[in-house]
Amino acid sequence: MAEIVELSPEPRKTGPVEVQEGPGITRLVLSNPPANTLSIEVMEALKAAFEACAANPDCRVVILAAKGETFCAGHDLKELTAHRSDEDRGRAFFERTMRLCSDLMQTIVRLPQPVIAEVGGFATAAGCQLVASCDLAIASEEAQFQTPGVHIGLFCSTPMVALSRNVAPKHAMEMLLTGERIDARTAREFGLINRVVPPEYLGTIIGKYATTIAAKSPLTVRTGKEAFYRQLELPLSEAYEQTAQVMVENMLARDAEEGIGAFLEKRSPEWTGQ
Repeated sequence: MAEIVELSPEPRKTGPVEVQEGPGITRLVLSNPPANTLSIEVMEALKAAFEACAANPDCRVVILAAKGETFCAGHDLKELTAHRSDEDRGRAFFERTMRLCSDLMQTIVRLPQPVIAEVGGFATAAGCQLVASCDLAIASEEAQFQTPGVHIGLFCSTPMVALSRNVAPKHAMEMLLTGERIDARTAREFGLINRVVPPEYLGTIIGKYATTIAAKSPLTVRTGKEAFYRQLELPLSEAYEQTAQVMVENMLARDAEEGIGAFLEKRSPEWTGQ
């Protein structure tokens, strides 16, 4: 792996989200501890931060982290409950919340850059959904995961969408029906996360992954991520038809020409993103 990129020591504060930047890498940090709940304000700020990354040609990888012992405890139940006194018993606000959350998760999936979840603590409900929506997830040995909605009469239906696209159906249903916590090693066995590391090495391992990916052709990574999620929803023959065409277009790209040439000539490629 390449030498780890150094991020700016002083993050920029954008509401409840902090932004750290380095060559090719942007680290977004949920900074409304202790629970880092997904209130309307937080989801809007996080969505705007992701969209800024998408529009930044210098950004090649995004890391999603959080301050404190909890990565994200899901929706802000106090905020939701406060709207039960509305004339419609909160329906309009609930719809706004769930729609915004769904848009946020899809923003991550559709982002041109890979997103790596840096999970140092507890990820529950929509927080677990946030982890499942990222392209990669590296967790501390102290991390735990849970979809506990069933305990409070509110099934984790939207977290289920991302969860069921990461883990086997029976593992997903186990988490959804019992609402019990699973530790980081179980989450890795289930396929929810990629790796489990000692907490003191979490930042280093995340940095290695991010630096390694940032060193690749941004065009190739963007093309591959988009094709990956599109083909997942297709029947086998249609998936092959689509990805074959993607490879043809990719082969015609200047970066593929440069990369193949560099491989044959035993030198390092120089990417242009074209």
